[in-house]
Amino acid sequence: MSDYDYDLFVIGAGSGGVRASRVAASYGAKVAVAEEHRIGGTCVIRGCVPKKLLVYASMFAEELDHAGSMGWDLGELSFNWEKLRDHVNGDVDRLNGLYTQTLDSHKVEQILERATVTGPHSVKLSSGREVTAKYILVAVGAWPYMPDIPGVEHCISSNEVFHLEQLPKRIMVVGAGYIAMEFAGIFNALGCDVDVVNRTQTILRGYDEGITDRLLRLASARGIQFHMDSRLNSVEKMEDGTLCVDIEGRDQRIDTDCVLVATGRVPKTDGLGLETAAVDLGDKGEILVDEHNRTSCDSIYAVGDVTNRVQLTPVAIREGQAFSDTVFGEKPHTVDYDCIPSAVFSQPPMGGVGLTESEARDKFGSVKVYTSDFRPMKNIFAETQERGLYKMICDADTDKVLGIHMIGPETAEILQSAAVAVKAGLTKRDFDATVAIHPSMAEELVLLK
Repeated sequence: MSDYDYDLFVIGAGSGGVRASRVAASYGAKVAVAEEHRIGGTCVIRGCVPKKLLVYASMFAEELDHAGSMGWDLGELSFNWEKLRDHVNGDVDRLNGLYTQTLDSHKVEQILERATVTGPHSVKLSSGREVTAKYILVAVGAWPYMPDIPGVEHCISSNEVFHLEQLPKRIMVVGAGYIAMEFAGIFNALGCDVDVVNRTQTILRGYDEGITDRLLRLASARGIQFHMDSRLNSVEKMEDGTLCVDIEGRDQRIDTDCVLVATGRVPKTDGLGLETAAVDLGDKGEILVDEHNRTSCDSIYAVGDVTNRVQLTPVAIREGQAFSDTVFGEKPHTVDYDCIPSAVFSQPPMGGVGLTESEARDKFGSVKVYTSDFRPMKNIFAETQERGLYKMICDADTDKVLGIHMIGPETAEILQSAAVAVKAGLTKRDFDATVAIHPSMAEELVLLK
């Protein structure tokens, strides 16, 4: 008989927590998972999945605009936000059900309550019940950061944006990271007047500057208004519902219908009780872990965004897998964080894998950069003059590909295969030796000059 109620108690049923739970259970562990919101976590419920559906829907605006030059007479068109919103949230319900079924099929007990840590082996539920576990895994993710300014209660975060009662005619997006740029593109494509307020001159820090510069120009040409080196001072709601926004350094305030704050996400550790088990936190509230996801308390582990290592769903899933394989499956291994590809579903989309040009020059000194600056065939009959840009950064001495960065239609779909090549350590010669698929955008990767 075990000295504990459970072999593993997981706090948080997002991508990392669900993967860890079901894998641990498959090894014979008695597992429970507590979730205070909905099974599925940020990605499924209020993140990448519903957001990608909005991206797909908004892209129809451009496709339908191009349709006339392709011979289609579509007649009068209209867009219904409420119908899209309800369909997207209906799919979230479907996925929530599938995640629940997955846990049920692996005999993982689901507790739909908030759980807090009360010691190295104990957890207290919001109902007052206290349980014990040999191991505790914290996988509560991160939460949108909201600034401490007057009127912030009139703003929304990326949590609430999926539930807007109606499509705003005007929207202000605060921030210029991937969440901000994706929603700016969505609302711009759906016909909203979009202002982006960014505290620096740089969008999408961490991505290759050549690619982000291209996106900034294209987004501006599509009508998105950027206010750089700017910060929100206050938001005032007028009698007619208009939001009057005071921006630092501007003489005039900006009127809008909605303010979406997308300035990053912070680990959701407040009030979690980690101090009762002497779990060390970092400067941003993140849980500090070793390569095996173990915290400063030997019986408590953490995976996913709450560790603030790489805030990406596939990374959280791999961390959850590695945790359960190591602790319960006698298959110890760690996650390799090198060459993780990522995409921004902006309009047009962009992404990259490996080192950026500036990172490669800092690390290797001598590098070769190959590019293709082209107009996608799908734009040939369109009024838009938008061009795609692919970049390959190589070690000048070995010819090894150090990074690939792209902007253009279907970037993520193309980049995934290219990421395999970069991860495998292939050279520019390997790309050159590969026959192109013609006509395609992907063929530009083997024709770079």
